[in-house]
Amino acid sequence: MLWGYLVHLGYNMWEDHGAEHRLHPDERIDYPARTRLRCQEEAWDDYVEKLPAHGINLLVIDLGEGVRYESHPELAVEGSWSVEKLKKKLATIRKLGVEPVPKLNFSAAHDVWLGKYSRMLSTDIYYGVCRDLIAEIIEIFGHPRFFHLGMDEETYAHQQHLLYAVVRHGELWWHDLYFLVKEVEKRDVAAWVWSDYLWNHEEEFLKKMPRSVIQSNWYYGTDFRNDVNYVKAYLTLEKAGYKQIPTGSNHSHFENFGQTVEFCRQHLSSANLLGFLQTVWRPTVKAWVDSHSLAMKAVKIARERIRGSVKKGIKEE
Repeated sequence: MLWGYLVHLGYNMWEDHGAEHRLHPDERIDYPARTRLRCQEEAWDDYVEKLPAHGINLLVIDLGEGVRYESHPELAVEGSWSVEKLKKKLATIRKLGVEPVPKLNFSAAHDVWLGKYSRMLSTDIYYGVCRDLIAEIIEIFGHPRFFHLGMDEETYAHQQHLLYAVVRHGELWWHDLYFLVKEVEKRDVAAWVWSDYLWNHEEEFLKKMPRSVIQSNWYYGTDFRNDVNYVKAYLTLEKAGYKQIPTGSNHSHFENFGQTVEFCRQHLSSANLLGFLQTVWRPTVKAWVDSHSLAMKAVKIARERIRGSVKKGIKEE
């Protein structure tokens, strides 16, 4: 069972201007929005070191502008890590018994990290940059098992405050998804995406989404009735035979992750349930240590509950 945790190296994935309101009060002086990496190495090392103690064995790294890519160094900001530095960090993660997985969000709602290329979607230049980055990252990570492509929330509602808003509709969205998936899969890596496109396009999704693509439906509330649209999506994906890594968060409710684990273990088959992913949606800086600590604690509690139920089952038998 995979017990994953999402951590941000890059964080330029939302507003393309005026992002200061996303900063913690303690960050305001040290981290001006957009121009400098919002990842403190000391905080990174501290969080990574705590993963094994909380039962976390998979670390999904949202890279964004956090790397000075050799193929596209123009995407870097002040403080972006060199490729060599990232490789050393990956080696440390593996020594702790944790599997590192790369993530680049190619959703038009979350691609500010792409710089000028975020305003060139679906052009030959855009496809070339995406191809270069996917190839380089897979090489950096030593051909990982998974590559998370994001692709969530590409709607106007999620971009209404952006200076430049783009929503790919219909066949164009699918064309670009297929392009990205192909670039990943041709290198023998499994593509992984957020599943929320399903919420409003169920028939289209089930017809066109490749069964080879790992799905992470997400829901951060506490109402796990089957008729809640976001919750029902887990059941829809299960019925259609998709491999899933359900995703929870302490973004709104601490108890959400444990409830996600409980619901999905009851309703998803062991063949399709690969594990779980915990998200905190806070930058990797010391100012947000409490949020990260609580997120990891939620994972530990969920794992311990499962172990307890398994042991109880053995005794009853």
